[in-house]
Amino acid sequence: MAGILAWFWNERFWLPHNVTWADLKNTEEATFPQAEDLYLVFPLAFCIFMVRLLFERFIAKPCAIALNIQASGPQIAQPNAILEKVFTAITKHPDEKRLEGLSKQLDWDVRSIQRWFRQRRNQEKPSTLTRFCESMWKFSFYLYVFTYGVQFLRKSPWLWNTKHCWYNYPYQPLTNDLYYYYMLELSFYWSLMFSQFTDIKRKDFGVMFLHHLASVSLISFSYVNNMARVGTLILCLHDSADAFLEAAKMANYAKFQKMCDLLFVMFAMVFITTRLGIFPVWLLNTTLFESWEIVGPFPSWWVFNLLLFLIQGLNCFWSYLIVKVACKAIAKGKAGKWNPLHVSKDDRSDIESSSDEEDSEHTGKNSHTATTTNGTSGTNGYLLTGPCSVDD
Repeated sequence: MAGILAWFWNERFWLPHNVTWADLKNTEEATFPQAEDLYLVFPLAFCIFMVRLLFERFIAKPCAIALNIQASGPQIAQPNAILEKVFTAITKHPDEKRLEGLSKQLDWDVRSIQRWFRQRRNQEKPSTLTRFCESMWKFSFYLYVFTYGVQFLRKSPWLWNTKHCWYNYPYQPLTNDLYYYYMLELSFYWSLMFSQFTDIKRKDFGVMFLHHLASVSLISFSYVNNMARVGTLILCLHDSADAFLEAAKMANYAKFQKMCDLLFVMFAMVFITTRLGIFPVWLLNTTLFESWEIVGPFPSWWVFNLLLFLIQGLNCFWSYLIVKVACKAIAKGKAGKWNPLHVSKDDRSDIESSSDEEDSEHTGKNSHTATTTNGTSGTNGYLLTGPCSVDD
């Protein structure tokens, strides 16, 4: 075990040439990031999760009720032992052949069986109130952490000149503000990693899990090798759009459609500008070129930049989804009604409600064009899938 740890913490991988871990030990004059500091993240992540539960119960839920957001769930499917067995043990989406077999066995018409499976799938899905509470928690956290990050960075020289991220590297002392900012962000992303398995399930679960994993890896990695200065810039930049996203969701759930539309447009503009413009031009420039010029490359430098390119790949993917939603919204607008959330069912990542599926059934075979969602005043599309930020 000692040999594995020695191999993992090899100084020639983590640190620039001629720098050792002993050089970065804490002294009375200066404090540096220590790998053992990361152990504190797990109890902090649990605490954040508990704070979230209290927040949703005692703050978000009363706000939702005050906005007349209903807590009622979807329609309950009629009890049927045979269909329940197929649903739980075989498939939740029976094909045409199985539907015909069940129709003969139960003496039901195929449409009634399809309706039963739709209702049964939606039976386990959360109410609009639950979604609102989740979004309000994320909105509150993103707004707080972004505000803190801006207040902290405006006093930091590396915000105004990114070369300060690399001057005297890695002998850059760890301040209390920087330590708090890093621990808070890292703990939050760990809490998202855990809660993603209990939160509202979406089609982009795998992409979001990859995003959270990359975020946790990037934050931890940059802390251990003391690239925390540029790390704070990356965190703050990626937090800038997330509050708009969650606010737009909240407006959508509360049926404030004009506000939702405005917030969606603001989110899209901030997201694309920061992720596809400022991030590569400003931050990737300093991590690739300014750091190469001042410090020079070393093994963990390559890994750090590789993680940044992974994040940028996810940024491009999500930007594509936003543009796709916007184009469809503009196409709808030409028909006389602008609504960036009225997108096709194929693009929805959030959970569909039972009434939505019932409505789509009555429209005939072209059910993918339905645009009514129970309690949400329009379908959600990308708006309900957003990046949790490095989302999100």
